[in-house]
Amino acid sequence: MRTQVAIIGAGPAGLLLGQLLQVAGIETVILERRSADYVLGRIRAGVLEQGTVDLIARAGCDARLRQEGLPHAGVNLCFDGKRHRIDLAALTAGKEVVVYGQTEVTRDLMEARAAADARTVYEATGVHLEGFERARPVVHFRKGGIAQTLECDFIAGCDGFYGVSRQSVPEGALETFERVYPFGWLGLLADVPPANEELIYVNHEDGFALCSMRSPTRSRYYLQCDADEKVENWSDQRFWDELRRRLDPEAAAALVTGPALEKSIAPLRSFVAEPLRFGRLFLAGDVAHIVPPTGAKGLNLAASDVHYLSEALIEYYGEGSSAGIDAYSARALARVWKAERFSWWMTSLLHRFPENGRFGHRIQLAELEYLVSSDAAAASLAENYVGLPF
Repeated sequence: MRTQVAIIGAGPAGLLLGQLLQVAGIETVILERRSADYVLGRIRAGVLEQGTVDLIARAGCDARLRQEGLPHAGVNLCFDGKRHRIDLAALTAGKEVVVYGQTEVTRDLMEARAAADARTVYEATGVHLEGFERARPVVHFRKGGIAQTLECDFIAGCDGFYGVSRQSVPEGALETFERVYPFGWLGLLADVPPANEELIYVNHEDGFALCSMRSPTRSRYYLQCDADEKVENWSDQRFWDELRRRLDPEAAAALVTGPALEKSIAPLRSFVAEPLRFGRLFLAGDVAHIVPPTGAKGLNLAASDVHYLSEALIEYYGEGSSAGIDAYSARALARVWKAERFSWWMTSLLHRFPENGRFGHRIQLAELEYLVSSDAAAASLAENYVGLPF
């Protein structure tokens, strides 16, 4: 096979990049080691920044998002048993976020790719990248036990934290930065109406909690738990009781419980690999960086990378200029580190760190009080939450 851009990974980053390039008339082939059903079955984030929504619109995949997405003009901080609303729109000249599940974003992009008859190879195993330091990279893989070769101009590695793309970078060419947090998030998904029409982030003396949603009838809730906690230790009833205990009285009274559709524990880490370009191989999305989910930046940061990379490739094929390609890593990383900072800050502000003790908790409360009483402090949070400009 021969294509212009080989994309490794059919998650939102790879699919969005493929669709933006397709709209620009650039040919792509996407290789994904999992099945399409597996990709669609992954439960992930659901809060989209304004810039991500605009990018999905540029890809021509926003019809259902506009119809079914839930625009949020505010977000809530709860501490000392009281809830405080941050007016995102008022503090950012009208910007909002939209709640629309990553599964739905993926589905929309998959359908658009199928409608365009663009090729995606699912269950592609043994993927091996070769020659990306030269003018004609090659991707080797197996499909149905048959060895195949894909020749291309560029390779976009969008295959996630454990994918082959970052592992293919020559030893010594990559620098990584990492912080592993001493706790995880126990998440529960249920077909119940949300406890509140906007997200509630909770700082409680016994740990963080989050009330989120996927739709008006499907809710997603989280509790801070020990890093080595086991899901089987948490019955549905135990989860609901603990969540209600950490909420303010009004939210606790409004909480509707029901059987869990899915329950899991996610570890939290901050991670950045740099640079993001190695000859004709580019890294984008979770393969290059991970953020703790507290600031809702994971999917949005992948979209940010895709914005810069798609612009660079469109410029290359449209104008014959490599300026965007040469600048991709620096431009993307500048925004990556700002999002890493915000996600680290939100995580530090809202979670209990055992080593910080009672003093650390009082510092958190003082900062939260400052946030909700200062327009300047609240504006900084709002500006980052709705998304910094590309």
